[in-house]
Amino acid sequence: MKDLINFNRNDYPFELFSLSHVSMILITIGLLIAMYHWRDVLKTRLKWYSKYILIITLVFGEILYHLWFLYHGRWDLDSNLPLQLSSISLYLCAIMLLTKSYKIFEVSFFVSMTGAFIAILTPELFFGFPHMRFFHFFIVHIAIILACFYMVWIEGYQATRKSVVKAFIVLNIFAAFVYIVNQMIGSNYMFLARKPANATIIDFLGPYPWYIIGLEVIALTLFVFLYIAFFKNSKDTDER
Repeated sequence: MKDLINFNRNDYPFELFSLSHVSMILITIGLLIAMYHWRDVLKTRLKWYSKYILIITLVFGEILYHLWFLYHGRWDLDSNLPLQLSSISLYLCAIMLLTKSYKIFEVSFFVSMTGAFIAILTPELFFGFPHMRFFHFFIVHIAIILACFYMVWIEGYQATRKSVVKAFIVLNIFAAFVYIVNQMIGSNYMFLARKPANATIIDFLGPYPWYIIGLEVIALTLFVFLYIAFFKNSKDTDER
């Protein structure tokens, strides 16, 4: 049992697009289909429960992450500040669900969805199935995606073209702040100092610092794609 919570990466190495990884991708898709299919039931009977299940999953996931590092004596400023895009997305989604703030939704839907989507497809993950960190990583990122669609399909929120611009500006403000922190403490939050150790989409975007421009283009492209796919033809585009 202790092997499943240890910090030895060699015991359960993660393999990109392995059966366990593909299974998590399919589970994500399946849960999204289920949420959309049962959206009317969730709106009328299970709205409160589904909302707080997502909040608890996000909050408990963040607490568990830090406790795991502390337990093994591995917590440090270089790795564990909530400055990775996934951590920022987690906090945005939790606050969005609690406050039902439309302004946070505008940013969170695009920033969080993009970050979590890329993380699930090409995760920077060093622990594979059935290690605790494997399940923790995917459960938290799936909860981020479900939280974003909860606001759209259950709460009825809609984004606008201005939301895309706002989200992209806020993402770059986050990135500028994180870049300064990286320079101060020698960290690599948001991969703004160097490429991640694992194989990811960043490997196809050239050397540092040019891949950062590629990430900007991918982020904006995904923001626009999400807007076209889910909001372009919506009649309900009024700000709340």
